[in-house]
Amino acid sequence: MPHNSPRSASRTAIGRLVRTFRRAAVESASGQFLRRQLWAWPVIAAVVLGGVGLWTNHSVESALRDRRAAELNTILAADVAALREWMKNQQTTAELLTETDGLLKATEELLTLGGTGGPDISKALLQAPTQVRFRDLLAARMTRFNYTGYILASPDGVVLAAETPDAIGKVLATGRKEFFKRVSDGAGTVSRPMKSLVLLLDKDGELRAGTPTMFAAAAVRDAAGKPVAALAFRIRPDDDFTRILRTARGGVTGDTYAFDRNGLLLSQSRFDADLKRYGLISREPWARSILSVELRDPGADLTAGERPRSDLDDMPFTVPVRNAPAGPGHDADGYRDYRGVMTLGAWTWLPEYDFGVVTEVSREEAYQPVYILRRAFAVLLVLLALAAVGIFVAMLVLARNKKQLLEAVLEAKQLGQYTLEEKLGTGGMGTVYKARHAMLRRPTAVKLLDIGRMSDTAVARFEREVQLTATLTHPNTVAIFDYGRTPEGVFYYAMEYLDGLNLDDLVARHGPLPEARVAHLLRQACGALAEAHHAGMVHRDVKPANVFLTARGGMRDFVKVLDFGLVKTADASEANLTSADAITGTPLYLSPEGITAPEDVDARADVYAVGAVAYYLLAGQPPFAGKTVTEILMKHVNATPESFAARGVTVGAAFEALVFRCLAKSPADRPRTAGVLLAELEACPVAGEWSTAAAAAWWVAPPGPPARTGTFAPTLASTPIVPATPSPLAEMTQVFAMPTD
Repeated sequence: MPHNSPRSASRTAIGRLVRTFRRAAVESASGQFLRRQLWAWPVIAAVVLGGVGLWTNHSVESALRDRRAAELNTILAADVAALREWMKNQQTTAELLTETDGLLKATEELLTLGGTGGPDISKALLQAPTQVRFRDLLAARMTRFNYTGYILASPDGVVLAAETPDAIGKVLATGRKEFFKRVSDGAGTVSRPMKSLVLLLDKDGELRAGTPTMFAAAAVRDAAGKPVAALAFRIRPDDDFTRILRTARGGVTGDTYAFDRNGLLLSQSRFDADLKRYGLISREPWARSILSVELRDPGADLTAGERPRSDLDDMPFTVPVRNAPAGPGHDADGYRDYRGVMTLGAWTWLPEYDFGVVTEVSREEAYQPVYILRRAFAVLLVLLALAAVGIFVAMLVLARNKKQLLEAVLEAKQLGQYTLEEKLGTGGMGTVYKARHAMLRRPTAVKLLDIGRMSDTAVARFEREVQLTATLTHPNTVAIFDYGRTPEGVFYYAMEYLDGLNLDDLVARHGPLPEARVAHLLRQACGALAEAHHAGMVHRDVKPANVFLTARGGMRDFVKVLDFGLVKTADASEANLTSADAITGTPLYLSPEGITAPEDVDARADVYAVGAVAYYLLAGQPPFAGKTVTEILMKHVNATPESFAARGVTVGAAFEALVFRCLAKSPADRPRTAGVLLAELEACPVAGEWSTAAAAAWWVAPPGPPARTGTFAPTLASTPIVPATPSPLAEMTQVFAMPTD
């Protein structure tokens, strides 16, 4: 079949509508739950707030990460630029001092003495008058530039002159010898900090071995500009070197320091007092972190009292030490520093001086705004959780009080003017009682509605149904007596008490009905519908379950039409209660236009449903059956019901023709209203006769249950296509209508 055929289009439209209303059922159930369970709102708010919090936290943290990385790189660049400028100035100063008048001559004399060799070289150099003259030439200049000493070395690494006599005449150690050799070759430079090999005055003025020192060195050149020796001026690194590295720093916990390839700290840490407490340096007053601390990750936060997780030699170097020799970098996520504190850092390597520089700030300080935001969201979540618990507890208390109130009312057996006699049943919206009016003494059905289980829409729909039904006065329409609230707040309504059974149960219990009885019942139902149609109403849910058989005034087979909750009116203000363009009704009895064009339904949709009910009463099965709702709806739109003969049922030709005309696919081919159909029913000859006596006789001795045949799925008979709150009136009549066999 072509995809653009009417049948294919109908199937697609029906499938889409069924899926839409299934979703609507879920949404409707969710909406009712949220209206009734107020405690769920704080929980939902907490979930939403938690989601917003996670997204906000991620966004803020990402923005802060980029910002902190930029800040650290900026601070590092400023500190390194200041350090390079200072070291360049130190190198320039050293070069200028090598040009001091008389210095070259004194150097050449010392070179001559130092080149004699032999075991007495130290003595010769120490006793040479040139030694004193050399010292005097530099003394004033060294004081001016804050140098603490000097060393003059030959290209062979022999110390020709020094401020400490013990060093004179000695050969430099391997590392220092290489440094002075480069300077002797003409490459002026500044050394990285190192431990002194001789006794020097420390920062406290005490002579100590291993005192941190560094040199600004330049070559002493002859008249032709050729380097002949290396002259180095001693600098105390824990003064200017460390101070310059702290030119800029980030926040309260920020620090910038230098380190060598072996992870040795080359500048003084700002946390020396803490390092003594952690045992990383000696507790002696003179102990300093410079050249004493290896930058290794202890694997634990020492500032929090935690202990290192391994021995020092097994600890890995910190992230900057491992990565700096490869080039500049940064880590804005966090790593442990040599104190075990989670830290952000940026680093670089100075190849001309062969050491690295890193600037750091603690992660806690760097991400303080994020932590504040997290705490704020946590507090809000806790408050919302407490609110949910409080509301839930309050609802439990209110529910208990309400239950106690209802129990008090039921115990008193009095509801306004109504005396409750016996409980007939409980439905989804409340409990039904058989009652008696205090003055009128007539039997009445009273339903106490559970408002806590009803949405605002359901309550409004109930009131609308009661009001609409109350305007109808036809004897075959169920009569509403009263509705309202008691002083205790119990919502109720009262209607006539019906004793009997509906047509769905009638056929299910006793099988198909004779043609004359069907005509008798349909005439009554059409009378009730005719009044509604004349008032501009459309029932839209005519089905066997909504046509009730009872007795009135001694007359059996008296019909009462129920459930006007799906009535369509012209009042636009009620569109939200039963929308004019919504699919409503029951699939087994729904008109084709009620499926494909629900906004266009009119009284002829009820006529179609009456025809379907007639078919069910005569054949014992609805016009169409199927395994799914979609299959049934497709048959209503496209298929033709089987004839009664094909169903094994004998029906008069005129009556069968009228029933099938009611089931016409086009509304124009059906009787215009229930009133018109009533007139045609009264004029239609039917086989047999059904009288008051016949009805009375049937109720005295009804036939036994029938043998069912066919593919009818009875569970679909009362399955509404619209996912709406069940009609209070229909529910009531189903609950209290006790069939009498």
